[in-house]
Amino acid sequence: MSHLIYSDTVCSLGEGPLWHPWEEALYWVDILRSRLYRRDAQGERHWQFDRHISALGWVDTGQLLVATETDLVRFDTERETEERVIALEADDAGTRSNDGRADPSGGFWIGTMSKTKAHGAGAIYRYYNGELRRLFDGLTTPNAICFAPGGAYAYFCDTDRQRIERVALDDEGWPAAGPKLFVDLSQEGLRPDGAVVDTQGNLWNAQFGSGRVACYSPEGRFMTAAGFAAGQITCPAFGGPDHATLFVTSASDNAPANDPLAGVTFSVPMGFSGQREHRVQL
Repeated sequence: MSHLIYSDTVCSLGEGPLWHPWEEALYWVDILRSRLYRRDAQGERHWQFDRHISALGWVDTGQLLVATETDLVRFDTERETEERVIALEADDAGTRSNDGRADPSGGFWIGTMSKTKAHGAGAIYRYYNGELRRLFDGLTTPNAICFAPGGAYAYFCDTDRQRIERVALDDEGWPAAGPKLFVDLSQEGLRPDGAVVDTQGNLWNAQFGSGRVACYSPEGRFMTAAGFAAGQITCPAFGGPDHATLFVTSASDNAPANDPLAGVTFSVPMGFSGQREHRVQL
């Protein structure tokens, strides 16, 4: 499968790709360098934050929800101003945000984790209607937060456990039952990272250290995989005018010497279409 380098900017920990459907631009972050990137047909720019940032949602033209290590903020990309929406583990200097995504109800799910990857120090929260509620705790590296078309299910994982879980949601997008196993990757030694769901309900999961994004049917059956010329693949996002391009971030931090493209952002045309990224309702 052919792939292209969408951005040759090398990220220490590229993450959180988001295709803004109104701007027709890709945003992503470098968590470790606290940077937000944007690229469209006119070129690329970036913004520097004073703390880690990790995940994004779109609110309006030029308006993003940005998950930082201490809060969720509304960021204006033109004015370069940020406004706190709500605190996120602001009293714990040992944690930061990690993977996150807007849900079909306009809420925003966000994971947290220890900066030193301490076991069980992470959690997943949901911000909705002005409230931040903790949904799951005892996680080490929460990832793969994404949603089935129509909002019947949410998916997530703890990368270290090598299992992707699925949880049924109620009409307001809150968990309606406990999580159940969706895919067990432990036998293959695969480490699930970020994920996204296409319009057919297939889940596309970046597998850190394996240089691929693997596709699983709604029943959890392996279907196909897109390979990339970097091992530390972190997160996919569908975008482009028809949402049929898969954008994929990667990480250079601790990459082996024989991985020269580690940290760049890739794009690959797909025979699948992604869901339009859900808008965050603030």
